[in-house]
Amino acid sequence: MKLKTLSIAMMTLAVPGLAVADELLEMQKDENNWVMPAGNYANTRYSELTQINKDNVKDLNMAWSFSTGVLRGHEGNALVIDGTMYVHTPFPNIVYALDLNNDGAIKWKYEPKQNYDETVPVMCCDTVNRGLSYGDGKIFLNQADTTLVALNAADGSVVWSDKRDDPKRGATSTAAAHVFKDKVIVGISGGEFGVRGYVQAYDLDGNVKYKAYSTGPDEEMLVDPSKTMSMLKPVGKDSSLKTWQGDQWKIGGGTTWGWYSYDPDLNMFYYGNGNPSTWNPVQRPGDNKWSMSLWGRDLDTGMAKWVYQMTPYDEWDYDGVNEVVLVDQKLQGKMRKTAVHFDRNGFGYTMDRVTGELLVAEKYDPAVNWSNGVNLKTGLHDRVAKYSTARNGEDVNTTGICPAALGSKDQQPSAYSPRTGLHYVPTNHVCMDYEPFEVEYVAGQPYVGATLSMFPAPGGTHLGNFIAWDSREGKIVWSNPERFSVWSGALATASDVVFYGTLEGYLKAVDAQTGRELWRFKTPSGVIGNVNTYKHDGKQYISVLSGVGGWAGIGMAIPSLENDTDGLGAVGAYKSLSSWTNLGGVLSVFSL
Repeated sequence: MKLKTLSIAMMTLAVPGLAVADELLEMQKDENNWVMPAGNYANTRYSELTQINKDNVKDLNMAWSFSTGVLRGHEGNALVIDGTMYVHTPFPNIVYALDLNNDGAIKWKYEPKQNYDETVPVMCCDTVNRGLSYGDGKIFLNQADTTLVALNAADGSVVWSDKRDDPKRGATSTAAAHVFKDKVIVGISGGEFGVRGYVQAYDLDGNVKYKAYSTGPDEEMLVDPSKTMSMLKPVGKDSSLKTWQGDQWKIGGGTTWGWYSYDPDLNMFYYGNGNPSTWNPVQRPGDNKWSMSLWGRDLDTGMAKWVYQMTPYDEWDYDGVNEVVLVDQKLQGKMRKTAVHFDRNGFGYTMDRVTGELLVAEKYDPAVNWSNGVNLKTGLHDRVAKYSTARNGEDVNTTGICPAALGSKDQQPSAYSPRTGLHYVPTNHVCMDYEPFEVEYVAGQPYVGATLSMFPAPGGTHLGNFIAWDSREGKIVWSNPERFSVWSGALATASDVVFYGTLEGYLKAVDAQTGRELWRFKTPSGVIGNVNTYKHDGKQYISVLSGVGGWAGIGMAIPSLENDTDGLGAVGAYKSLSSWTNLGGVLSVFSL
């Protein structure tokens, strides 16, 4: 029986498109590689490598670097698979395969042909791309123009591609595709253009398996009104339609441009979706379900098992797309399979990822003032009326709201260490003034409807913190202030060293227990990429993409943005960033 089982497993692994979950499950256990955007299905961004430790990290030096040839914001990180590194760029979304066995020589290069005039003008908040995924011998690129491309990992040739949407109506792609088992999951960007959010699943041969919308009729959201749960209760029939006025849900946002995670034991994947459209809340009365929500879905069918709306009737653009980190931990006296999420609204949520039960919801930046807290029984916020931007059905120019629209954290992903039981979270410490105005929907035109000004939170001049968070208790363990928002993704390692980058361009290493800075290096440009690590020929390396941009750096990425309210309010808040760094596009790799 054992021999028969083994031979079946070996046979399925040898057949393209079969048992890919087994392939990736094994590949993610190899600490020498970095095979997924977050390193593993659980989105922990944690590595078991220990060669670089607290004692010797001070001796890190740049081992080599690689210019991507593209300016604008470089988010995401490279993949490393058995001696080959796969590097991506912002638009035009070039992919490089670098041979680590041959001094980083370019093995192949793929450069898509995309329509600049159709795509770039409708990309909100810079032309970023958050990375690549691997599965079944293919590298998956989610292009800006919404084309999903499968490339042969060996030679870069196109295996298949599919353009699923149209930039002419404001639909674009900035998120990485994610490969889970035998599915490739992609989302959509464009909430600022009235795009209706969805996730779409392909098989590894490029066939569409399902599409699940964020808003609208139950059957289009892949919601069973009697079985899909919210706060441990069935959502009921037409749970979304009843919360929108008229057909506003058709242009209702809830886009899906963040990070995804997967629990193979439950066969469920998890993600958050974004703001309702427009940013003017007066024009869309109601709870606007299911924008601003966390989802747990069955991977095979796409059916929603549970959904939780974090910010009903969002009045501040608190997108809910940030990563969902899967952690098994003891909480309330028993072991739980939890899902941890740091939302733009400033609250750190700990959920039971099996049932969607809300376990913890606390502020992870003390400056948050729009809400006094969350009722764990109802899931609803105790809102502070003075920070509402819509009162008595009228637009209100509201001042001093914390956090700003870019949130206490945007998409820049956190890391988690099972050794310390702590999450390491890059954060923003920014507040805003917010003035809504009436806006008309025109396909392909901005559908924002608000003017913003951003500034440091009260009590200081720093715009960011890098924190350690205990998701069992909902509390900050330590916090390091930073001059600017921390827009880089973090990395935690088994040697209890944590890495992150800064907008000025520093790559930093800190002590996982205390936050004490151990090392820093100034890279060629501001860091909004995510730090990762790998081992090659017996040596551990740390790598990061630097290239300032993204929402925080949009004023540098597009010099024509000059007014403080440009860039959806970011230009004014980060105007001094140009005194510290410049545009670039460089992969920097470090070793002892």
